[in-house]
Amino acid sequence: MHKFKDMGLKLTPQRLAVLSYLEDNTDHPSADDIYKAVSVYYPTMSIATVYNTLDTLREKGYVMELSIDPGKKRFDPNTALHHHLICTSCKRVRDVPVEFAIDLPEEMKGNFSITGNHIEFYGICPVCREKIQ
Repeated sequence: MHKFKDMGLKLTPQRLAVLSYLEDNTDHPSADDIYKAVSVYYPTMSIATVYNTLDTLREKGYVMELSIDPGKKRFDPNTALHHHLICTSCKRVRDVPVEFAIDLPEEMKGNFSITGNHIEFYGICPVCREKIQ
């Protein structure tokens, strides 16, 4: 937790609960998901506290904000280079920890200097596929 103090984060019990929830979390939760889980232990905590904490963590590079779900922003504490596999039925998101080398032809780059990529794979997860059959 020292790294968060070094970021200038005031470590209130509510913020610590959000940080604890995010640590090693691979579910790519939304702010509402985090709020529902953490408010059980801190019923006086507001959703604004969760949003403010997430904004600060995003600004400091501790979480990535994902826009893979048009209905809500999702957050990923795994800031290492990786891609995502998304179920089009239930919106479950899985990490794909593989780097893909993609060389865009010069005419497609439009004078961009490419610094990275993020690939989203879409499909039906095994749980949803089982429900369909």
